[in-house]
Amino acid sequence: MDFYILLGVEREASDADIRRAYRRLARRFHPDVNPGDREAATHYRQILDAYETLIDPERRRRYDTGATSPVGDGAVTFGFAGFDFSAASTGDRGPTFGDLFEEVFRRRDRPSDQDRGADVHARASLSFEEAWRGVSWETTITRHATCQVCAGSGVHRAIESRCRSCEGSGAVRSVRGHMVFSKKCRHCGGTGRLRQLVCDACQGQGVERRAESINVRIPAGVADGTRIRITGRGHAGVRGATPGDLLVDVEVRAHRLFRREGDNLHLELPLAIHEAALGARIELPTPDGPSTIRIPPGTQAGQQFRLRERGAPSTRSGARGDLVVHVRLMLPKLLDERSKELLREFGRINGGSVRE
Repeated sequence: MDFYILLGVEREASDADIRRAYRRLARRFHPDVNPGDREAATHYRQILDAYETLIDPERRRRYDTGATSPVGDGAVTFGFAGFDFSAASTGDRGPTFGDLFEEVFRRRDRPSDQDRGADVHARASLSFEEAWRGVSWETTITRHATCQVCAGSGVHRAIESRCRSCEGSGAVRSVRGHMVFSKKCRHCGGTGRLRQLVCDACQGQGVERRAESINVRIPAGVADGTRIRITGRGHAGVRGATPGDLLVDVEVRAHRLFRREGDNLHLELPLAIHEAALGARIELPTPDGPSTIRIPPGTQAGQQFRLRERGAPSTRSGARGDLVVHVRLMLPKLLDERSKELLREFGRINGGSVRE
């Protein structure tokens, strides 16, 4: 298998790209995530081998030049040459499968970025008024919290005794075909003696499922689609690793009058023909209360008026946007002949073509 294809990166990928690809695949195929899944464990070892080859500049150079890469024309070669399966060997030898297993389990013994708790997602649906003034939003989340029995360690102290898993040898052997693998016993750490027992409450993970009520302070002026991050309130990390975060996605329901764009509010103002022609003083509704606006004579349909700092407050700077008023002319309902005659007279007096 081509290591670049295995990690899903290009041949000119940087070290950062390779690390990101490895972390992404490890979170999917790591034995901790897939307990008992041999196929996932095998695939993870291949991913680890590819990562360690490509992240080392000298090994990557040799691999790129073909020293350890697959060749074409139907020939079969192996990129892991150097493993020693013989019963005994002399002199220097390459790493065995047992060494590889030991390194994998040694990495599992200490918290890492892969063991960081996952983020918890929640959605807050607010009315326009709640988002405008800010609100304390309460919700219940179910998350992995630190185990109360073992305080997140995954183990508890016990009277020292012989380890039953390895029968006191400190190593666990497994057979696959004609190959015999040996790895350090994870229960006793290779000592053959038990001084700690795996916590039964959390099965050694150091976390347990728990429902919690939480209050989230939604700031005034929050916009639809805003994401609020509460640090450390996501799933707890495995065996004391860093916890995840609580991510609250805010949804603001539409208002019947106001439309928000950025920090500006938009309001449509219906005007009668005589108000637009002669001018008027109109009382407008605003989120802060009524406000009066002066309409000058000769106002046209679609004309806009701007009320400074009457819009939404910015959650970053605190500065307020504007209230933009859009004029919409409303034709009268012609209910009697007198009204029709007056409009005909108005048309004769102002007979110019508006379309020109």
